[in-house]
Amino acid sequence: MANPPTPLPGARDLFTLDQTVLQLNHGSFGAVPLRVQQAQQALRDEIESNPMRFFTRGAIERVEAARRAIAEFLGADPEGTALVANATTAAQIVSDSVALAPGDEVLVTDHGYGAVTMGLRRACDRAGAAVVTVAVEPNATDDEIVAALVAAVGPRTRLAYVDQITSPTALLFPVARIVTALRALGVATLVDAAHVPGALDVDVTAIGADFWLGNMHKWAYAPRGTAVLTVAEEWRPRMEPTIVSWEAHRGFPGAIEWQGTLDYSGWLAAPVGIDVLHDLGWAEVRAHNTALVEYGQRIVAAALDAPAPGSPGLPMRPIPLRPGLVDSQDAAVALRARIVAEIGAEVAISYWGGGGILRLSAQVYNTAAEYERLAEALPVLVKG
Repeated sequence: MANPPTPLPGARDLFTLDQTVLQLNHGSFGAVPLRVQQAQQALRDEIESNPMRFFTRGAIERVEAARRAIAEFLGADPEGTALVANATTAAQIVSDSVALAPGDEVLVTDHGYGAVTMGLRRACDRAGAAVVTVAVEPNATDDEIVAALVAAVGPRTRLAYVDQITSPTALLFPVARIVTALRALGVATLVDAAHVPGALDVDVTAIGADFWLGNMHKWAYAPRGTAVLTVAEEWRPRMEPTIVSWEAHRGFPGAIEWQGTLDYSGWLAAPVGIDVLHDLGWAEVRAHNTALVEYGQRIVAAALDAPAPGSPGLPMRPIPLRPGLVDSQDAAVALRARIVAEIGAEVAISYWGGGGILRLSAQVYNTAAEYERLAEALPVLVKG
């Protein structure tokens, strides 16, 4: 078995996490480095020292500057990028702005994030449209994934929702190929890249999706509540904010971003998270996280006598749990709570495909010893 990677010097000390807990689920909510926390608090202090000055003299321009820095990091067009609260919000804006009609269809896969899928279902219900779910096997090849989606396209298919990195199953989908194939059939694409910023070296423009969304708070060290929605030029005039505010006349992206008295400090501090990534060495961070989670997956899967599937090059890895252990989402939540209470480990447990999936994450604050502790303790809990 390959050895785990050498920890990055000083990286663990950049965070304020409780080190008595095995923090092995960075993928769900991220963790904000102290330097970014301090930058955001300084912004909050500035706002509270004179709210009138902040909101009426320069706030819009400062948000635009933060957006441009984030768009550059992602390889996105800053004029086609809007800052939003999270990826689910971005998907809701898209579903509210795409004019569905009775009889239209929206494609989703069975790996899609639940909240986004629910939002699309609501939009379809309101319009009299239908959601068509495409099953994708966890071990499917890129060719098979593209073929499955293309085969599901019908004469009324208007939009396809696909993940770049799937949330419950931690798989990498060939989104650029999917976008190209579906565009040839006249189908718009919504790429959910919630886990991509900071995890992959991405070029959003090259992917070419009609809509691409991603969270900055998961792997790019931004404060929570910081995400992006990128929109192809032909769609921008049709984008509608979820709430109409004073900047609605500015169109996209300003009408989407400016929502009055929001706390914009997280967006303004997000470029500091990018700076932290670059200071650590972004390539080194990605290599470390990928190698460490692969090690963690191997030893935990071996301890559970379970397979170790997943896509290479990602900082998350899934482990299918034995049949019968998790038979509902409620059971998944209960098992996660038991693991916290009895082992002191934070992990992700999902109910997917008729069974349970344990998803491990790795970040620079993690160590090999943490996964080894989980591998030692978890078999006793799940077998009991």
